[in-house]
Amino acid sequence: MTLVSDGEALLRADFGGAPAADACPVLDLAERELREYFEGNRREFSVPLKPVGTPFQLRVWEALRAIPYGETRSYQDVARAVGNERATRAVGLANNRNPLAVIVPCHRVIGKGGSLVGYGGGLDNKRYLLGLEARR
Repeated sequence: MTLVSDGEALLRADFGGAPAADACPVLDLAERELREYFEGNRREFSVPLKPVGTPFQLRVWEALRAIPYGETRSYQDVARAVGNERATRAVGLANNRNPLAVIVPCHRVIGKGGSLVGYGGGLDNKRYLLGLEARR
């Protein structure tokens, strides 16, 4: 994963690699917590976050952080959580623009019928993450 920080908080966590940047405490913490998550030893993240988005996107991303480890919610569930039950497409767009993959768990959002739909990191990664959490 590629991690980006402003030195005070994590700004981005994307799938894919990039050249290593100079170490900083925020990046070190994010890397450690992600490693622990992938090893199955972490369910919540404490690294400070500073995602950049619209007020609606920020509300959606906060709602995603409230989905418990190992559980899923539908797009409609998330739309309800942010106060607009009919905003399922807008929730999907906010999910797609989530700058903090895994840490803000958009992989826990599934289609209303339980189908695995849409994931910026690819459906194989979504299956993997949901499977990792289901095993714990």
